[in-house]
Amino acid sequence: MPPSLSDLSDQILQAAKAAGADAADAIAVDGTSISITVREGALEQAERSEGIDIGLRVFVGQRQACVSSSDTKPHTLTQMAERAVAMAKEAPEDPHVGLADPSQLTSNVATKSLELFDPSDEPDPAMLQEDATRAEAAALRNSGISQVQSASAGYGRRRIHLAATNGFSAGYARSDRGLSCVAISGTGAGMERDYDYDSRVFQADLRDAEDIGRIAAERAVERIGAKKPRTGAYPILFDERVASSLIGSLLQATNGMMIARGSSWLRDAIGELVLPKGLSVIEDPHRARVTGSRLFDAEGLATSQRAIVDDGVLTGWTLDLATSRKLGMQSTANAARGTGAPPSPSLTNVALTQGEKSRGDLIKEMGTGLLVTSMIGSTINPNTGDYSRGAAGFWVENGEITFAVNECTVAGNLRDMLKTIVPANDGRTHLSRVVPSLLVEGMTLAGD
Repeated sequence: MPPSLSDLSDQILQAAKAAGADAADAIAVDGTSISITVREGALEQAERSEGIDIGLRVFVGQRQACVSSSDTKPHTLTQMAERAVAMAKEAPEDPHVGLADPSQLTSNVATKSLELFDPSDEPDPAMLQEDATRAEAAALRNSGISQVQSASAGYGRRRIHLAATNGFSAGYARSDRGLSCVAISGTGAGMERDYDYDSRVFQADLRDAEDIGRIAAERAVERIGAKKPRTGAYPILFDERVASSLIGSLLQATNGMMIARGSSWLRDAIGELVLPKGLSVIEDPHRARVTGSRLFDAEGLATSQRAIVDDGVLTGWTLDLATSRKLGMQSTANAARGTGAPPSPSLTNVALTQGEKSRGDLIKEMGTGLLVTSMIGSTINPNTGDYSRGAAGFWVENGEITFAVNECTVAGNLRDMLKTIVPANDGRTHLSRVVPSLLVEGMTLAGD
């Protein structure tokens, strides 16, 4: 019987100490994933992967090094530890690295309360294939669909254990279930594509496959006859499906690594208005059945709800221990890590204040402009906030959708854009990032 993840973590920490490390931490991950794709009613691709990975970080004074392996034999763990210590001795000194003080560690590690793992049986591949087939068939029942590019269903589960020589040791399990469909309307140069998908922690919460296929088809058909819009300055309404990327740009600029490097367009903005008054961005790591939830971060610190933006005002940065020490601040318990690298600041669940009006209400109020439903590429200057992205969607004239749009670019400056946003009320509350459709005034649109 293979050792538990807790035992593996303990073994490699002991090996690190024996090899000469002053301190160390480890992460062990045991995972399984299944992915099924169908095309034209037949199985096109089936993938299954499973295995254990372990990562080790060691400290020799103020020097650190990381190693990882998928081989967990005892002699391999010993070799990993010896190699990591040798690497650390050659690494440059960093006064900000190091484990949490034992007094900082959380004792609340009962992650079961967050319902991050579906205890039901792993789905049979035939069941996943049936779901994908049903989604494809539902899309093809729409006469405007020429083909379905792909219909896929997947399942994944992971067990994770974190341990360190400061006394922290805790683990948890996660699962996810997903279903997607990409439909194509038209033929030749007139083909247009759109999609629908759902992803949940629990199988019971997943939307019906036929619903996903039907909506993917309807969206693709709505895009028939897409053309370039005219160039100019117009209000832009970011559909809920893409609006989170706009708030994501704000959140990226508050990451402690960006701030510590001095490469963020928000680097001097704490205490300033960055969103309209009345809007807040709240991080809540304790939402049940949401993929981003966690009771503790990758350094063993207790997570908690916090306002990143409060009533429009930026309150602080997203920090792990190293970046907080570098900036002379306290960690916000946002450390995350994989097996091959040290921790870095990363957000959990984030929600923007929702508005009172529907997306349809905002379309009526925006007059003439662009509703963006998909985006490609990205040019964002991290120092200035200058923003430019390829977009597609629908042209709005006098408050009514008139035709589909493609091959255009929307541009502006994030500082100016975010101060004008008007949120709708359509943010999906089961997502890790709950961001509704967002209306932005006066962006530059480049088309014909």
